[in-house]
Amino acid sequence: MKCFLGFLLAIGILVTLCDAYCFFEPDSLQKSTQGCIQDGKEYLYGATWIKDCHSCTCGEEGIGCCSTFSRPAGFDEKKCKLIFHKESCSYSVVEKDNPSKTCPFTEMVG
Repeated sequence: MKCFLGFLLAIGILVTLCDAYCFFEPDSLQKSTQGCIQDGKEYLYGATWIKDCHSCTCGEEGIGCCSTFSRPAGFDEKKCKLIFHKESCSYSVVEKDNPSKTCPFTEMVG
């Protein structure tokens, strides 16, 4: 239980400091005595991995995952749009009328 509370505290600090998007998956019904199971794959307690642009960690209570990407903010939303690149887990900001032109932005969130 102490490990779980420590994990939640660490996640809480991470979210506060960097605005990351995080979620927690409690232990599944597919119990494992040595780790966590996600998408049919078993991970040992303490293991970390990247899945769908999220960094995940296996703990005794389940799996915690946080985003590995930041989102641009502070751009002209009428003129520009965000495009997410799943292969690189990143965003670009481009003009709506001419996506070959990038738009300036003032900050990154997440």
